[in-house]
Amino acid sequence: MHIAVAGNIGAGKTTLTRLLAKHYKWEAHFEDVVDNPYLDDFYTQMERWSFNLQIYFLNSRYRQIVQIRETGKDVIQDRTIYEDAHIFAPNLHAMGLMTNRDFKNYSSLFELMESLVEPPELLIYLRSSIPNLVKQIHKRGREYENSISIDYLSRLNERYEAWVHGYQKGKLLVIDVDEMDFVDDPEDLGRVINKIDAEINGLF
Repeated sequence: MHIAVAGNIGAGKTTLTRLLAKHYKWEAHFEDVVDNPYLDDFYTQMERWSFNLQIYFLNSRYRQIVQIRETGKDVIQDRTIYEDAHIFAPNLHAMGLMTNRDFKNYSSLFELMESLVEPPELLIYLRSSIPNLVKQIHKRGREYENSISIDYLSRLNERYEAWVHGYQKGKLLVIDVDEMDFVDDPEDLGRVINKIDAEINGLF
């Protein structure tokens, strides 16, 4: 079984992925942030590095999906291949930070990859307000994220909402995280797990 966690920067994807992997004894696949050679450069000079960064993420996530299917294990994945293609890359293109030529090249490559992979059985979307995202981003203190603007986060949030609204690739569970603390409040985590149980039971 392949479960994926989606959401904007700072929504809590990695944390929830870790907690759910521990609870269900699923294998966790995380977004490649630490070893990503483009992230620092991207946040310093978005226009120059946007295409390189998106190609790196596309390659990384495609490899993850191939590995997930090959292992045959129950896996939870931190962010999906779809978010890059439907949210991050189009947003960079719309903001004038990725050229038409690069965006067409990227989109063509994504369409080819998408035709070869299966979507997750369950997508968990973490919905968050901008103030909550900003608070979480500051709290974790990643230096390269200091330059992320509220405008950039707002644009991403709008695209996330539009994408989730039209999502039909599999089961979808939306969790509002603003009033929730699944790290320090076991009851909040329990509520999330109960919702996931209900969705998973419906898969069989």
